Amino acid sequence: IHKVMDLAEAAGVPLIGLNDGAGARIQEGVTALAGYGGIFRRNVRMSGVIPQINVMLGPCAGGAAYSPALSDFVFMVQNTAQMFITGPDVVKAVTGEEISADDLGGARVHGTLSGVAGFVCPDEVSCLEEVRYLLSLLPANNQELPPSITCTDPANRRNDALLDLVPADPAISYDMSAVIEEIVDDGEFFEFHAGWAQNLICGLARFDGHVTGIIANQPAHLAGVLDIKASEKGARFIQMCDAFNIPLVSLVDVPGFLPGTDQEHGGIIRHGAKLLYAYCAATVPRISMVLRKAYGGAYIVMDSRSIGADLSFAWPTNEIAVMGAEGAANVIFRREIAAAPDPVEAHAQRVEEYRRQLMHPYYAAERGLVDDVIDPSETRATLTRALGLLRAKQASGPRRKHGNPPM
Repeated sequence: IHKVMDLAEAAGVPLIGLNDGAGARIQEGVTALAGYGGIFRRNVRMSGVIPQINVMLGPCAGGAAYSPALSDFVFMVQNTAQMFITGPDVVKAVTGEEISADDLGGARVHGTLSGVAGFVCPDEVSCLEEVRYLLSLLPANNQELPPSITCTDPANRRNDALLDLVPADPAISYDMSAVIEEIVDDGEFFEFHAGWAQNLICGLARFDGHVTGIIANQPAHLAGVLDIKASEKGARFIQMCDAFNIPLVSLVDVPGFLPGTDQEHGGIIRHGAKLLYAYCAATVPRISMVLRKAYGGAYIVMDSRSIGADLSFAWPTNEIAVMGAEGAANVIFRREIAAAPDPVEAHAQRVEEYRRQLMHPYYAAERGLVDDVIDPSETRATLTRALGLLRAKQASGPRRKHGNPPM
């Protein structure tokens, strides 16, 4: 295994691991552990250099699970694949808990709860087909661009369907996946972590034949808020795209970060900072598109101009502000509303005043924080032109050994 990994690094080609084993052989003692250590060291050394893909076709137990965890992409096959550090027998001996291998570390668990598996497939055949498709979207190494193809889907194709897909009322939800499929080449979108942190969508698609990473809030799940899991999911995806020269498009419709003691005590500040750090550190072309609302810190974090987006666009329905008009009026005019003869009427007036003065569609554009307010039906054409403009972007950072991102 060490020799194959060294050869992949030297040749600059992707590395694929097919896993179906019970872990370290106990009879070999420290020798087996040293062998695993050599694998892990190479995983880290090749991180961001060549794509590393691990496919779970059966059990992957003990120290063996750390190699997939260090790789870029993890695939799991339902009903046959499991990953865990300690198996059901050890769990029972230590904690007294009885649990099956699938319930402890099966594809469902890692695809929806832990986030370890980026892709869950119904069988081995479809799994390997998905691996091949992913490889068609990735460069062989970090010195190359992703493979492009000839596109028959017109780059300037209008997206009139978006007017029906996205309600103007920011309080009404919709499926962002339908928006993505409408604007990308031939409606083909390869989603990562589809079952985990569903309030944020991450995946690869093409614009005019060129591979692009897409990050989008999902109003159909938790209203599209950012939380701990979504922040981790987005940060990891951004780092992967940046490592392999894949441009980023962010589709923004976010009401903020999820409030609550569970989030605060779980470290939403630290985890949200991971997403912020990943965006700020990314040097690939970055384009943001505000579809409807973008409030507070979540607006900043979702690749706003202030943290380095190369181009920022917005639909005419956009509302970019510290918070929604209702909440803002309650804070700013709290005393005035309470003292008014008709508090309900006074509140409604102040809400309308705040919305008219600070949340109209061109407020951000007037201050250079949005480059253009576009017709939604021109979303595909706008993004395609912008990506073409930025394709030769060059960026360099300060000289340093490495950053110290929040972990």
